[in-house]
Amino acid sequence: MAKSLTVDDLYRRCDTKLFSFKTTDELPPFEGTIGQDRALSAIDFGLSLESKGFNIYVLGESGTGKTSAIKTLLFKKAGQEPIPPDWCYVYNFKEPDSPLAISLEPGRGVEFQKDMSELINTLKVEIPRVFESKEYDKQRGRIFEEFQKRQKELFSSLEQEAEAKGFTIKRTVGGFLIVPVKKNGEPLTEEEFNSLDESTRRKIEEIGKLLQEKLDDVVRTLREGEKLVKELLRRLEREAAISVLGHLIDELKEKYKNNEKIMVYLDAVKEDILDHLEDFKSSSEEAAPPPLPFMKVPKQEPNFVKYSVNVIVNNGNQEGAPCVFESNPTYYNLFGRIEHKFQYGVAVTDFSMIKSGSLHKANGGYLIINALDLLRNLFSYDAMKRAIRNRELKIEDIWEQYRLITTAMLKPEAVPLDVKVVLIGNPYIYYLLYNLDEEYRELFKVKADFDNQMDRTGENILKYATFVATKSKDELLLSFDPSGVARIVEYGSRLAEHQEKLSSKFSDISDLIREAHYWAKKDGAEVVAGVHVEKALNEKIYRHNRIEDRLRELMAEGTLIVETSGERVGQINGLAVMSLGDYSFGKPSRITTTVYTGKAGVINIERETKLSGKIHEKAILILSNYLGRMYAIKKPISLSASITFEQLYGMIEGDSATCAELYSLLSAISGVPIKQNIAITGSMDQNGSIQPIGGVNEKIEGFFELCRLRGLDRTYGVIIPKRNVRNLMLRRGVLDAVKDGSFHIYPIERVEEGIEILMGKPAGEIKADGTY
Repeated sequence: MAKSLTVDDLYRRCDTKLFSFKTTDELPPFEGTIGQDRALSAIDFGLSLESKGFNIYVLGESGTGKTSAIKTLLFKKAGQEPIPPDWCYVYNFKEPDSPLAISLEPGRGVEFQKDMSELINTLKVEIPRVFESKEYDKQRGRIFEEFQKRQKELFSSLEQEAEAKGFTIKRTVGGFLIVPVKKNGEPLTEEEFNSLDESTRRKIEEIGKLLQEKLDDVVRTLREGEKLVKELLRRLEREAAISVLGHLIDELKEKYKNNEKIMVYLDAVKEDILDHLEDFKSSSEEAAPPPLPFMKVPKQEPNFVKYSVNVIVNNGNQEGAPCVFESNPTYYNLFGRIEHKFQYGVAVTDFSMIKSGSLHKANGGYLIINALDLLRNLFSYDAMKRAIRNRELKIEDIWEQYRLITTAMLKPEAVPLDVKVVLIGNPYIYYLLYNLDEEYRELFKVKADFDNQMDRTGENILKYATFVATKSKDELLLSFDPSGVARIVEYGSRLAEHQEKLSSKFSDISDLIREAHYWAKKDGAEVVAGVHVEKALNEKIYRHNRIEDRLRELMAEGTLIVETSGERVGQINGLAVMSLGDYSFGKPSRITTTVYTGKAGVINIERETKLSGKIHEKAILILSNYLGRMYAIKKPISLSASITFEQLYGMIEGDSATCAELYSLLSAISGVPIKQNIAITGSMDQNGSIQPIGGVNEKIEGFFELCRLRGLDRTYGVIIPKRNVRNLMLRRGVLDAVKDGSFHIYPIERVEEGIEILMGKPAGEIKADGTY
């Protein structure tokens, strides 16, 4: 019969002699990441390779430190890389709906913005001053005088001729008219004209027609003169403005001569200012009446925004390449937006309302995004892939395509994109995207896989100690003595469910450090010792195990029937793990089997009621095949048997109850009773070999607590797979009970070993003729 395990088999202690310090205050701060060499190597590879598509997906369980690790690595690497350029948007004078993107050296974007602002402010002062100068007025007046002199000469000559022929020039609303007059100079009325004889009227009409033609020629000549005056005034204004504007623009062109795009932009600014000099004239000049009626032009509000510079990325204060973590990766947070304002009930916008997104800020560096957050946001994932693939960044109104009415929108010039994207997420999302999205495979070729455990070596134990020291110092917690650190290390093995491993879930380790500090402070201690860590663990269990205690009470009072004494045919105590998300515990379950005459074979009641999962159904089939292999070599077995988990009304999944179901079935067939004070957990194959299962610690502790509640009598025990012995890191209560012989844990490798423990009879050995 299999021997029960000793205390040393059930728990691997951490020897405090490994630590040479008295408290963790003596230890240097820890830098780096513990136990993730594979992941760190992949990250370094991905960051060093600049080829297209080698973006990184960092995967691992929650709490393994992947986010903090990638941030630390990226900020360190980014600090050693060159600072990327600034990016600005300026007005496009040729295509106003398509603002131009301009890049400048780091910090010069704001400088260029300031220079353009100063240019316009200077012109607002200097241009009116030029137009108000005496020299300008003199030249302007000369133009008008020459025109008025010419106008006067033309009209005077025509008026003399008309007067000599008995006509005068009359101004009307519609223009100038030739009107016949009497000898006294008064216009001839229609009645008086009609009273004249026909020859006289004909003569007057002929002379009037000739004079009217000459008048029309004069008017045409004056209109041409008006156009000439306007052109001369325009040239005069341009010449006057250029005397101020020219050297200011030249100074800026000299300053930014290495930026071809700015040179072209400044030429466009110069031409636009010269075309809109009215915007720069002083209000007093605008209020003055024009010297000629035809010179009056409707005035609009000046638009000086088009001469401004919208700096969307300013890297002037940046040290190294940017490293941006986007916690809310909506489409607009990633790609930027074009804002609007309402004027008279209408939404209006311009290039100055373009706002940058995280990709703009990370351009030339690194962008970190949580993969699940990215997928949760509509449009973000596809737009991200498109930007990475095309290596350009466009700012668009993504909802434009869904509007019933199309509105005029800006289409800013795309910005070249050079960014390394790092997605952080769990393995499920990684494999989901990898298998279903071909583009994803082409764009995220580097996989950095964070493990949830590491080897329990002396080196890693010391790293655990430095982690405790660093966490204590960073958060101003009490320091730990060697016993406290040792208990933390042991808890790391419990989390890893392996005596030779330590957990990499440092979020859980950090919580335990904080909680142990609390109980040490409450105890008035100056350092955190092992007893305080133990107290923290026990108190955490107490905060979370209300449901476990309630179920145990139901078992103790007999509402949930779990017998732990005597013997029963076809009944056995199996063990399962219940997980509530924040807490998992073991729960004993009563498994019963009935056998009767028939040919139905083994019936899984849970399957018949659709409460059985696929893995559990597979386990029942394995059990049936084992039964046939061992006991139906010569003759078939004719029986009907039903197996069920009593008082269990939810879904059952997993194969860890396979052994318990087999023993229950064998007992029912043979009539040999099973000891109820021994529970069992374990999977098996068709050949009868016992296979390891998960949650072995919780399962043992769950049955132990029920037995302790009923009073330990030195007969209670649990059978587990021998291959699970390395996974044992049991609680103190179980260890003490095993040590004094009041509780036993039996490891088995074959089904036959369990038969002798549970039924008190050896299984026997099969003979050549199929008998035992």
